[in-house]
Amino acid sequence: MPNNTPIIQSLLDTDLYKFTMLQVVLHQFPAAHGEYEFRCRNHPDTPLTQLRQQLEAQLDMLCELRFSQDELDYLRGLRFIKSDYVDYLELFHLQRRFISVSEEGEQLAIRINGPMVQAMFFEIFVLAIVNELYFRPLDSKAVREEGRRRLEAKLAELERFQREEAAGQRFPLLIADFGTRRRFSRDWQAHVVERLNHALPQVFRGTSNVHLARKLGITPIGTMAHEFFQAFQALGVRLRDFQKAALESWVQEYRGDLGIALTDVVGMDAFLADFDLYFAKLFDGLRHDSGDPYIWGERAIAHYRKLRIDPATKMLTFSDGLSVDSALALQRHFSPHIQVSFGIGTHFTNDMGLEPLQIVLKLVSCNGQPVAKLSDSPGKTMCSDETFLAYLRQVFKVPAPRQDPPATP
Repeated sequence: MPNNTPIIQSLLDTDLYKFTMLQVVLHQFPAAHGEYEFRCRNHPDTPLTQLRQQLEAQLDMLCELRFSQDELDYLRGLRFIKSDYVDYLELFHLQRRFISVSEEGEQLAIRINGPMVQAMFFEIFVLAIVNELYFRPLDSKAVREEGRRRLEAKLAELERFQREEAAGQRFPLLIADFGTRRRFSRDWQAHVVERLNHALPQVFRGTSNVHLARKLGITPIGTMAHEFFQAFQALGVRLRDFQKAALESWVQEYRGDLGIALTDVVGMDAFLADFDLYFAKLFDGLRHDSGDPYIWGERAIAHYRKLRIDPATKMLTFSDGLSVDSALALQRHFSPHIQVSFGIGTHFTNDMGLEPLQIVLKLVSCNGQPVAKLSDSPGKTMCSDETFLAYLRQVFKVPAPRQDPPATP
């Protein structure tokens, strides 16, 4: 692809939860201000600072995009998207002044600072652009052939499961593509999703990528991300009550739609303490994104049973670094007790025989106040303020794990 060709060619080329969260922000706290920071958790062979000039040019092109009328009509056809929100999106475009790129030593620094109705929409686009720019020089016929070989092996394993084991499962195997943010390239993700959709119609339930869902006529998948909960740490509610406030806000916006709740913003213990009978009945299920998935799943089932809710009426969605093998193992373990589904990202869209980038772009402050995620996995905690991090741990009685590195300054 020529360097002057935009990597992002549609504002639908992002994850559904960006649209669903943005609708809540627009309706319920439109004046909120957010700051986001970029991090790379591994050490790529080529410094990401070498991408700066190309990234700046791609961001310029990104900020020229608008929604087409056909795209707006598609969004208007999703039952949980409200008409006034689509009217807003008709006027929407990303503002270049809210995102900056610089170099800090050998690190690429990307910062987004602006109203959340703008700032939160940059994330997936930026991560997809950085990935594609990084892997573009490594792209070759041999790399593509290896990617295809690996993809076909995964499809064969899933087909074997359907042929030999599906009949013995209480609940069906359901897999979705969650791979936009760390994809090898835009066209490679399209190839992967098309193959999954064609080869596994009974297993493949959709994609988080709204553009591909529209193009292929399949279901867009997604609800909320960590930033949604984190924002409520700074939106005027008592800190101890921020999770309940976020869940209630979601319920009021969607009235029963999009009912999978994320659990690991301050850890599973703190989440279950807030996820009482009211929320457990209103939400369809829970999403796992850090920590041991087996321990997490067993605790979720036990919580439902404690509340006298039949776990078989609920769903657990797993989305933390899954492979086909790990998804099938979780399916075998949990399907006798509860419905399960799987969002697989990098393992589908960037398994080419090259080391993927471990990049994130996270909310670090809202309305001038620090916010944080206390992950159930060591190394995923991200906060720019150690004092607030310590206070958050104290409020929710979350000990600082010995293996957790210091919060990134």
